Amino acid sequence: MPEYEKAMRPEDITRLFVERSNAGDAAGVAALYEEDAVMAYPPGDRTVGREAIRALWEKVLANRPRFEPEQPLPTLISDDIALTSTPPKDGAGARAQVVRRQPDGSWLRVLDQPEFIPLTP
Repeated sequence: MPEYEKAMRPEDITRLFVERSNAGDAAGVAALYEEDAVMAYPPGDRTVGREAIRALWEKVLANRPRFEPEQPLPTLISDDIALTSTPPKDGAGARAQVVRRQPDGSWLRVLDQPEFIPLTP
């Protein structure tokens, strides 16, 4: 596995995600997640584990989507756990991730909710 830049702040993960996704690097995207991370994607389903997340991103990135950086909302940190979120430019409602500080001081995603679809009455 190549040596990837580490997220030394929780907010770094969003920037690294955009860079790696736009480069078509599914393994690099998966490296932003803990080994047993859970991602709420595709909508209505879950993808569990770094390897499954890598396989999912290989399929998604095969279509060469372009991701734009989104301004993060304030990060909530409690010891070694943090909640990051962004209001998406695509109107998907919101994005939120729980990240955990690793023994080397870097951060990885544990839970990822990339799309909150607004409820319709």
